[in-house]
Amino acid sequence: MRSNKTKLAVMLVLGLVALFVTGWADDSTDIVVLPDTCRPLDIPFDSVEVDSSFRDLINDAFGVGEWLKFDLKYSFVTAGYAEMSVDSVFEYNGRLCYMITTRAQSHSFFDKFYKVRDHGETWFDAYGMFPWHFEKHLREGSYSSDIVQDFDQYRGLAYEDGDTIMVDDYIQDVLSSLYYIRSLDLEVGDTISMSNYTKKKCHILEVIVHAREEIDVDAGKFKCLKVEPLLKSAGIFKHEGRLTVWLTDDRLKMPVLMKSKVLVGSITAELTDFRLGELLD
Repeated sequence: MRSNKTKLAVMLVLGLVALFVTGWADDSTDIVVLPDTCRPLDIPFDSVEVDSSFRDLINDAFGVGEWLKFDLKYSFVTAGYAEMSVDSVFEYNGRLCYMITTRAQSHSFFDKFYKVRDHGETWFDAYGMFPWHFEKHLREGSYSSDIVQDFDQYRGLAYEDGDTIMVDDYIQDVLSSLYYIRSLDLEVGDTISMSNYTKKKCHILEVIVHAREEIDVDAGKFKCLKVEPLLKSAGIFKHEGRLTVWLTDDRLKMPVLMKSKVLVGSITAELTDFRLGELLD
């Protein structure tokens, strides 16, 4: 059985896979050049209006049709893979939302010892960059967990397990927070703070941009920004194993590598394949 710290690190790996953005790659050793624009997607939602009471942010990082695939490794062993996709755009509460999903599973060999089948999704507001709904379904060995969260962003409320919790404006779930970061302009030295909802509480999540580095993975060779997310509670940083993510240093901010130290060894997620999405008008 995994220790609590190891289990938490695995959950972080699966969730933070959502940070990775699609981009172009080739078989050469040259730095991958990502396109400046994506073809706008024609959305048949003429009746949907943007609520002026919410912020209206520009997103030129991801869109419908985006698909990312990652190898999940424990130390030097590739134990499984994960996928993240922006599946569709739809109307919810009078707003346009992205359906964003993640799934992770162990390879067939490891299924005999520790079978993993995890799934998560968020309904992410296409203009305000915040969630309306989040759910996570974990099936890991004999362990199972189902979490469903609904957010009333109009009134600052979250609903979970029959409870109603007051939350901060533009509260983010564990998956949507990653997409919010992707929509921002990042520079070395920046610290981005946001309110994150987990376990029926609001926590401050800070993302620190440390440096520029060049990273080589199966999907290609990329110039990246090295970032570190830190969860704060009661003024104290919570370190359950240090987590580092490398995002492409461009408008797409595509995470191509993530490393998390655990009690014994480390867990990594490496981008192996991807497909670009289409931006909204």
